Amino acid sequence: MSVFTLLLIGLFLPLFPLSMVFNYLLERFSHPLLRIGLLLCWPQMGVALFFLLGEELPGWVLLWAALTALLYGFRLITQRDVNGWVGFLATSAWSLLWFPLLANGEQALLMADALGFSIPLTLIALLAVGLEQRFGAAYTHLYGGLASIMPRFSGLLVFSTLAAIATPVFPTFFTMLHMLLLASPFIAVLMLLTWLSWSWAGVRLLQGLLVGPEQQAGQVSDLQSGLSWAFALILAVLALAGLLVTGGLA
Repeated sequence: MSVFTLLLIGLFLPLFPLSMVFNYLLERFSHPLLRIGLLLCWPQMGVALFFLLGEELPGWVLLWAALTALLYGFRLITQRDVNGWVGFLATSAWSLLWFPLLANGEQALLMADALGFSIPLTLIALLAVGLEQRFGAAYTHLYGGLASIMPRFSGLLVFSTLAAIATPVFPTFFTMLHMLLLASPFIAVLMLLTWLSWSWAGVRLLQGLLVGPEQQAGQVSDLQSGLSWAFALILAVLALAGLLVTGGLA
């Protein structure tokens, strides 16, 4: 694989420091639709480019990818901006897609894996818009008690976060298991540390928004029921997809 090709794919399946381009764009795109499009399309372009160019992948890229995932996994723990949190987790997760690429995975399955990581992150990004509209900013530990004053929002945030950090029964969990099996023992340890950092960061995100004293309880409205059902349906489809993957492994 040529250096240009490697860097081009590494832009969309993020390798540090190329990963800074995606995070810069996500920060600059203030419109929700632009953020959603970026989250859904960015890794798909990386997978498509790999199969379009059809060049052999050097094995040492996997260490680069694993270290990128670990770097952003640990940065995720201290991130208070919800949109920044989404960007760091996306970067960390998408960089691991180099592992099924090296294992000659099918293009459709790799795109499905990328979509499995992207969809929960788009839901969290949309929920962040709700926070910005109600509070003026989407930061953890800036306001609390949302579990009491916005129960529908809080429930959807919890399950979207669980899906994003690869917990059972969501497809991301089985994608992570598959990639662990493809890795060498040393790199598998790096991936496990990355996965652990996601869980830690997820707990901190939820703790910083959902618990604590109620604030502005009389002034803040919950998500509309129709929108809540739409979010819940997407999460249910993801959970069902995870159960289907489980059945396929049995």
